[in-house]
Amino acid sequence: MLSIQRAGMWKRISAAMFDGILLGIAAVLFALILSWALGYDGYIDTLNERYDQYGAQYGVDFHMSLDEHDQLTSEQSANLEAAYQALGADDAAVYAYNMMIRLTLIIVSISILLAYLALEFIVPMLFKNGQTLGKRIFSLGLMDTELVRVNGVRLFIRTVLGKYTLETMVPVLIVLMIYFGSLGLTGTIVLLLIAAVQLILTLATWRHTPIHDLLAGTIVIDFPSQMIFDTQADMIAYKERQHAQKAAAQPY
Repeated sequence: MLSIQRAGMWKRISAAMFDGILLGIAAVLFALILSWALGYDGYIDTLNERYDQYGAQYGVDFHMSLDEHDQLTSEQSANLEAAYQALGADDAAVYAYNMMIRLTLIIVSISILLAYLALEFIVPMLFKNGQTLGKRIFSLGLMDTELVRVNGVRLFIRTVLGKYTLETMVPVLIVLMIYFGSLGLTGTIVLLLIAAVQLILTLATWRHTPIHDLLAGTIVIDFPSQMIFDTQADMIAYKERQHAQKAAAQPY
């Protein structure tokens, strides 16, 4: 009788934490390379120069806290408003600000994508058992719901569509939009809904199936104790042999 040897929750959490640390390190390294290649720091320097220039000209501090802003006198508030108007009329400052936002989105999205492809797609494909480095350390594996070794298509869907797009980039983009003032309460509600769905799927389902496994039709299993077939044909042939042996052993 074939059965699914589910991975223990604590092992999964430990492997996910280990992989998450590696993923963060890889994403930062890729981001540093992209920042250098795209000249990101140059736009930051230009914007900071303009902040310093107009801050000194109007006697204001663009980096003041909310409490400091609330304590401004009417004259200081008028100076701050004039400084922002001057900054907004400066084509170089506006261009640097727009490029900073665009490059932030590009660098964040591409660096995270490259990290996922390296650690969650290429490495598992090399190990041939759907194992990331964390899963390999904690003796976990990956297969599809038919007990067959996970293929490249399923692994790509799991990594890019599930983990990268829905579970990472959607929340990251929402956070960035909240930070830049494009979203408010709506963004927070969407973040909470995504977190709630992920938590329910992971903790409340029998197979502890998060979004990425649900989309790809995959299961995280205890690797040493789980029988995994190379193809569906191998799995069917095994079941037929088991059925034949069981039938032969029954008395007539």
